[in-house]
Amino acid sequence: MKKMIHTVLGQVAPEQLGFTQCHEHILLRRGRSFEINPALCIEDREKSLQEVRDYRRAGGSALVEAQPVGCGRISRGLEEISKASGVHIVASTGFHKMIFYPEEHWIHRIEEQDLAEIFTEELTEGMLPEADGELTPDRQAARAGIIKTALDSCGLTETYQRLFRAAVRAHRNTGAPIMVHIEKGSPPAELARALRDWGADPEKIYFCHMDRACGSREMFLRVLDAGISLEFDTIGRYKYHSDAFELELIKGILDLGYESQLLFSLDTTRERLKAYTAEAVGLTYILKTFLPAMENAGITKRQIEKISVENPAGILAW
Repeated sequence: MKKMIHTVLGQVAPEQLGFTQCHEHILLRRGRSFEINPALCIEDREKSLQEVRDYRRAGGSALVEAQPVGCGRISRGLEEISKASGVHIVASTGFHKMIFYPEEHWIHRIEEQDLAEIFTEELTEGMLPEADGELTPDRQAARAGIIKTALDSCGLTETYQRLFRAAVRAHRNTGAPIMVHIEKGSPPAELARALRDWGADPEKIYFCHMDRACGSREMFLRVLDAGISLEFDTIGRYKYHSDAFELELIKGILDLGYESQLLFSLDTTRERLKAYTAEAVGLTYILKTFLPAMENAGITKRQIEKISVENPAGILAW
């Protein structure tokens, strides 16, 4: 059976995916995340549609929406935006950092096997659109296409081991890829070893945010040498570092021969979407500003094609 990309509107052949940003947030319900950071509320569907349409006009073909089940994901809205914009959207099941869930949330008490079943069914049967409070039987036809996970600075505590093992079970049940939020101060190399020991396929895993969470090239190489891809998204995020610094990181990895293990994105919030915040970089920033900067830095068109088209298609297909 041919591997396919699983979007909210159905399956797409890898060769049809096109330019892809692999970690975005275009819809996010007001909830616990908003209480922690007001930028983590993106619930105006018209504004989000405008942003995604602009992305399409600039040359964007697909994106991964990284908000998981039970954590403010607006899954029905993702269907609507994909239909209206023509952009392929890959939705996420899985889990985020525990700080983003209230104490009474079901994710704190559910057993590993049951959690793996929820993730698996979201990938194979359809997403749960109303799971932020209690789990309900309501299920939509649109499926998730990736398993979002998160490693916090506390590391692989008993809680996070349960969550990651459940994610690996769902990955093994389906073949779906795993993305991992890497928090500053967390141990990515330890997680890479654990995921391998639990039976995950490193070629179907990518670690996000390491370009701002880990300044050590040695740590990048330890993850890359384990077969895991890196998704860099500190682009146009000047509170962390400049685009010139980001280009140095990317070029250093490319020069070492890891061009097949690199992805990129913007990790958008309300403050980074032009439809919500006029002075924001916007979802089109990579296409309009960063790609020319990559070429000026000596990154070839062929390398850009790998990062933006071929690598996403390969890792997202299952």
